[in-house]
Amino acid sequence: MAFVRTVKVAEVPAGTIRELQVEGKAVAVANVGGKIYAINNACLHRGGPLGEGSLEGKVVTCPWHGWQYDVTDGKVVENPAAAVDCYPTEVRADDIFIDVG
Repeated sequence: MAFVRTVKVAEVPAGTIRELQVEGKAVAVANVGGKIYAINNACLHRGGPLGEGSLEGKVVTCPWHGWQYDVTDGKVVENPAAAVDCYPTEVRADDIFIDVG
């Protein structure tokens, strides 16, 4: 696939995370200190929506059962051998582009 335009950078302010649908995939997009990251939205534990979780620094906590993920690499904080998919992102002008391919 290719990069797809999603939302404006202003819609994901620094220190926040949100859910998006990109090419039929649920993606959690996070803004960590002005840098944009995208990971699969489904928690590995029970499929909880990571984009609805709380973001502290670069760690998102799943709102369902508290599993934590590093949004910069998708790894589970307590077990780095497990991870959700990460997707390449680009900021072009004011828009966030994501490649879920």
